[in-house]
This record gives sequence, C-alpha cells and structure tokens, in this order.
Amino acid sequence: MSQEIEVRLEFETAPFLHSLFANDAGELRYLEQKLGVRTVTRDGWILIAGPAPGVEAAERAFRDLEDAKRNGAEIEARDFQMAIDLAAQGGEGGVSALSGVRLLGFRGRKPVVPKTPTQLEYLQTIEASDVTFGLGPAGTGKTYLAMAMALSMLKAKLVQRIVLTRPAVEAGEALGFLPGDMREKVAPYLRPLYDAIHDMIGFEQGERYFEDGTIEIAPLAFMRGRTLARSFVILDEAQNTTREQMFMALTRLGEDSRMVVTGDSSQVDLKPNISSGLTEAERALEGVKGIGFVRFTGDDVVRHPVVGRIITAYRKARGN
Repeated sequence: MSQEIEVRLEFETAPFLHSLFANDAGELRYLEQKLGVRTVTRDGWILIAGPAPGVEAAERAFRDLEDAKRNGAEIEARDFQMAIDLAAQGGEGGVSALSGVRLLGFRGRKPVVPKTPTQLEYLQTIEASDVTFGLGPAGTGKTYLAMAMALSMLKAKLVQRIVLTRPAVEAGEALGFLPGDMREKVAPYLRPLYDAIHDMIGFEQGERYFEDGTIEIAPLAFMRGRTLARSFVILDEAQNTTREQMFMALTRLGEDSRMVVTGDSSQVDLKPNISSGLTEAERALEGVKGIGFVRFTGDDVVRHPVVGRIITAYRKARGN
C-alpha cells in the first residue's frame, strides 16, 4: 500500500484556480478517478489527498496547467484531462509545452497551437525536415497544422509561396473537362485547405494571396515537369495518389523548399487494382535523412467538447 499524503496548492484567486480545470468543478472527478485521489477546493486553494503517487501526479498536472495559463493558454476540458493523463504517465512536457508553440495570430486572430503531444511532434518535425509525412485519421489536424506552418514560414519570409495539391480521384484527374478556370476546377477537392487559410488569415488576405500567386493551386496531374523552389508544398489526401504520382510529386522539390504529405492509408479510394503511392512511400522512405514521419491516432482527434458528451450519452443508452 502506498503511503497516504496530502498537499494543498494555493493560487492568487479563485477564478484563476477554477480556470485551471476549465471552470467546471465536475472535471475534478476525472482527476480523482484517474489518479485515485480526493480533492477539496475553496476560494483560491485545492487540497489533494490520497496515495503518494497519485497526489504527486496531481500536483505535477496543476503546475503544468498553471504554467500554460500564465503563458496565455485558455484551458479547456480536453487540456485539463490531457494534463492529468500525461502526469499519470510520468512523461516529460505537457499542456505548457503545447501552449508554448504559437503560429500566426494574424490581425487579432487567435494563434494556432498544438492540442496534443503528437501535434507538437508534427510541428517540430515539419520545422526540422525537408519532407514530413503526417499520417492518420481525419480530424487530427494534419492538414490544418501544415497550413498554419506554411503561412507562418511565408510570413517569416522563409518561403516565397505556398503550393497546394491533392489528387482529384473523383474526377479521374480529367480536370480539363470541368467548367471554370483552374482554381474553380479544383476548389471542391481543396476545400479543407481553403477553409484553413480563411480561418487563419481571413477571407480578404487569403484571396489576395490567391490572386497574386503567393498561394498557388497546383493540381497533382499538372505538376509534372516542374521544379518548386522556395516553396512550401502541401500534398493532401496522399493515400489517393498512385505510385507514379507520389514519386513525381516528391521529386518536384527544389532549393529551399519543404513538403508536407498528409494522408490515411486506411482510407484509400483508388480502384482495387491500383496501389497507393502513400503506402509505397511509407515502406521506401522510412529512415531516409531529411524525411520525417509522424503518425496520429484516434487520441489526437480534436473535436468540439459536445462530441464527447454525445458519444458518452450514446454509449450509456446502448448499454456499452
């Protein structure tokens, strides 16, 4: 049996303390259940009692959350629970490490910050690598964070333009038969990237970048023969590239450029007799200098808080 101990943590005001558990005292139940401790809070202090390992982990979590809050982070329920989970594992870093990374913040807009340790690893890998593969399920922020990094590097004049590309599988790459100019032809396939741009820098600034070529739409089928220098290239939905398309895309990279390739090998929409270029790239390029792989899981899916409550309610109703 572990020795029972207690620790009292004091903060300058009750509102500051409450902000550390997302202003929801119900979140303290998560801490109690996860760490096997008991809590009492009043005014600007919280008393944590129980087995020594649990109390010590709770104290680490609150110090982590305090550092994040003092760095300007807004603590949400997901952040609080993640701080508890990481403290329970005894791992280094935490919510404060995530809040220390901020991208953009254009004209009063909220900065983009990683929400999970894997997202932080992803941004660090993009910064350190010539080519980064972000692999995993939808909703993990692969495309959104890649765009945030691209815009940040553009703002810092580390690149001169951003090139967006994605295989248009549904159109069979026969884009010439679709109505409109090139941007209008590929817009339906690049909607997540458009949405990210407009969210981060606003519609007007985004449109200016499109009009002057700072952000370029380059359909994958039309990239053959080009060399992309001083560019940040994002190849989205790469699981739907053929082996030839993937090789062609990777070899377009020119001087002072970098590329982020995003995709999920479990969601291939190609015909059964066509192999995914992403699958081959994973096998061929693992361990190659200058190329980084970051793999996301379901734990990295960033959803609206209500989604978690919906899932819990359905599980309860279904007796799961």
